[in-house]
Amino acid sequence: MHNHVLKDLKNTVAKYPDKAAFCGEKSYLTFRQLDRAIDGIGSYILAEGIRRSPVIVFMEKSPEEVAAFFGVIRAGSYYVPIDAEMPSIRIQLILENVKAPLLICDKDTEGKARELGFGGKIVSYSEIAETAVDEAALASVFEESIDTDPLYVVFTSGSTGVPKGVVGCHRAVNDYIDQLSEVLGFTEETVFGNQTPLYLDACFKELFPTIRYGATTYFVPKTLFMQPLKLVQYLNEKRINTVCWVVSALTIISAFHTFKTEVPKYLKTIAFGSEVFPIKQFKMWRQALPDASFTNLYGPTEGTGMCCYYRVDRDFEEGEAIPIGRPFDNTDILLLDEEDHEVTKASGDQGEICIRGTSLTLGYMNNPEKTSEAFTLNPLQPHWPELIYRTGDIGRYNERGELMFVSRKDFQIKHMGHRIELGEIEVNAENIEGITGAACIYDKEKGKIVLFYSGDKEEAEMKVLLKDSLPRYMVPNVTKKLERIPLTSNGKTDRVTLASMI
Repeated sequence: MHNHVLKDLKNTVAKYPDKAAFCGEKSYLTFRQLDRAIDGIGSYILAEGIRRSPVIVFMEKSPEEVAAFFGVIRAGSYYVPIDAEMPSIRIQLILENVKAPLLICDKDTEGKARELGFGGKIVSYSEIAETAVDEAALASVFEESIDTDPLYVVFTSGSTGVPKGVVGCHRAVNDYIDQLSEVLGFTEETVFGNQTPLYLDACFKELFPTIRYGATTYFVPKTLFMQPLKLVQYLNEKRINTVCWVVSALTIISAFHTFKTEVPKYLKTIAFGSEVFPIKQFKMWRQALPDASFTNLYGPTEGTGMCCYYRVDRDFEEGEAIPIGRPFDNTDILLLDEEDHEVTKASGDQGEICIRGTSLTLGYMNNPEKTSEAFTLNPLQPHWPELIYRTGDIGRYNERGELMFVSRKDFQIKHMGHRIELGEIEVNAENIEGITGAACIYDKEKGKIVLFYSGDKEEAEMKVLLKDSLPRYMVPNVTKKLERIPLTSNGKTDRVTLASMI
């Protein structure tokens, strides 16, 4: 097979055998060490008679966890990452869905792993990483693989409370890394600072380019994202020149005026996504790093990482939003209205963002009902069956023909007879001087808009200030000041927690 995600690793090992590949808080792996562990784990899995099956990886975030992922892939199977901090109930639901024959843990997770009632075999990373390498078996599996074989299963939140396992394949990941690397300019000199958890597809932006180009990835300690000055100091200490972070991880630095004390002087490439970047905060970043490149990335897990990008090449005024731009090559974006008609660029109307092309994942594992709801036939293609993914995101084209993210479908509400985008209220709140974060929730039972915010303004004052920029029907009925807007483990606004605070 010519399109395997590990196809470049052996060449990278030959070029940079003793260069650090992945560096954690407690350990690091060179490319030579990484490759040896991958081959050992792959050989162990094949010796167990496991073929093209899901393998659970239940480990602390570390270079060794990455080796376990790649070891599963080397064996021709697909990995299912589980985070040690996930609630036990969620882990149980994932295990029941996947029904994997093998679980790989480490010394920190082994105790919890054995309490889960897992039906398959449990092994420790340290037991299997040094397994004698079976070159013939690994080569045979490699030759038999095709690029639509599954590679991973990443679980996302489900509207019913049951997580959905998104199944990705080699072809989609390779295409994604090809396009992303070209846009962001990854090379062997790239030093990544990873922020995202390894159980999400967001980490692909660092993991796969690292082994392809011989780059280095540092796993930034999670605690530093609550200590902005120490975070910048860490970036400088490790000479990190590239970050692909969620917006909230960047704004924690700018919102607390960290740049007045220290600037991340080695940063040259900054990519961001998952949330709208408040222009006020974005301007602080551009002012602090005028020579750096900034790229907005957009895409759902079902679209394999990110599927759209926008290189920020002009100034924006407060109240504006940064476009999500254009799709990567081999991907196309359709905007469909409520009757499945295409929304044109010239119209300026809104529509649901739908994706077609090689970036589509294979669907949801063992969930045909949800798969058929989200992955549907393209209504604009009557001549043969072509799948698209319906994101549930609302978008439109601006006057420059650039694709704009408007909101989630479920962020649109009807209030006092008006259709309202909760995201618009959030943007206006974040534009107020002294406000460091904002999030809106709609209380359906009481029919009230509730604004949560952090900053130096009092609740009554916030309402008055918002009346200057919002029509009366959009001004929140309730404002609640918090010390900090709660975030999920992947850095997005934790709206479930906020809803429980109403």
